[in-house]
Amino acid sequence: MDSAGNIYRQKVDFSALALQDPAFKEFLNAKGQLDFSNPDAVSLLRRDFGLEVELPGDRLCPPVPNRYVVCDPLDDYSSLIDGLWCRLNYILWLQDLIDCTNDDYFDRFDPDRDVVGLDMENVLRNNLQSRIQVVESTPDGPLIPLDGRIPLKLLDFTMCNPPFYESREEMLQLAEEKQHEPLSVCTGAETEMITPGGEVAFVNKMIEESLRLREAVKWYTSMLGKRSSLLSLIEELQRLGNKNWAVTEFIQGDKTKRWAIAWSWKDVRPTMGVARSISNIPKRYLPFPSEFHFSMPCKSIDLLIEAIDTEIKSFRIPWEWDNKKSSGLGFTTENAWSRQARRKRQQQDAAKDGFNNAGTQSNTEDVVFGFIIQVRRLSPENADITVRWVKGFDSVIFESFCGMLKRKVEGM
Repeated sequence: MDSAGNIYRQKVDFSALALQDPAFKEFLNAKGQLDFSNPDAVSLLRRDFGLEVELPGDRLCPPVPNRYVVCDPLDDYSSLIDGLWCRLNYILWLQDLIDCTNDDYFDRFDPDRDVVGLDMENVLRNNLQSRIQVVESTPDGPLIPLDGRIPLKLLDFTMCNPPFYESREEMLQLAEEKQHEPLSVCTGAETEMITPGGEVAFVNKMIEESLRLREAVKWYTSMLGKRSSLLSLIEELQRLGNKNWAVTEFIQGDKTKRWAIAWSWKDVRPTMGVARSISNIPKRYLPFPSEFHFSMPCKSIDLLIEAIDTEIKSFRIPWEWDNKKSSGLGFTTENAWSRQARRKRQQQDAAKDGFNNAGTQSNTEDVVFGFIIQVRRLSPENADITVRWVKGFDSVIFESFCGMLKRKVEGM
């Protein structure tokens, strides 16, 4: 498996695949085209993932390339897969939201008894029972049932592919409006595709449950079939006071487009490339930018780094510079660069007879702002400074810190 990027960026060569997997030939026509509606055509799962699976012919089962994204080495994270049938959906995006590993542990909940039974068989067939637990849920039960049915109290993320439509009529109408005929036949059951209120109501129920579970789940996420649903759900999160969400879009070829939303009640912030990985939506729907860049003339990168290091250390906050990465990580429990904070330190120094470490912050549990500063050489004459907001909810503190650092550096 290619760990450097999406192995399906290029179209799959089915003729070449047939040479690697002789049993696959029977699914190709004379032109070398694949019958995507045949659930027995599972050669990509066999070749690229070493999986032997049996797929139901009457349930949703998108082609692997449409649902594949790379999972870089994960770091023993657990997850709950909600309403998902054998799909490697948006793990690349999740991998950027959190650190992930191939040794992760999944709990998969599904109210469909037939699918649950086949899931269990596939898990056993591939010896994955130590990493995947399949549990039958109930349609009227919680979507994220942290109620003792699994041996976990905390989850790193949830994944959800909700029913997109609120009625059969809507599903048929939207199908008629498509400009192109689909390459594959839709084999999904109505329970997978239709729910009262559609995907917005379904994910809103997840949001309601997240208000109760709060930090028991680091990241709540869901894929969406409509852009309008994404905007509606962001508005609901904003109404509820959430300040940490992320959005993205998935485009496979020129026919399939999906969106995804993630939200967290924790204060660990993803990168801008992850949180704002989407085009053509109004800025008010995007989370606050978590990165600030500026460049400046610089003859000596070492002197620039030394000046930044000295300035941050003067705040007496947890701070460490890594020369190999040319970046530093710091945390603070307050606006330690304000005039008031500086005067307070001066008074403490005077009271302690100039003792240098007077007033140094040590309680990291009350951190209100975490940051990374990275310095890079752009050219022999210029350097680039990046400040990344990694922890906290207060965007005003982040902006204040960036402004302070820029003024100090430019005043050198």
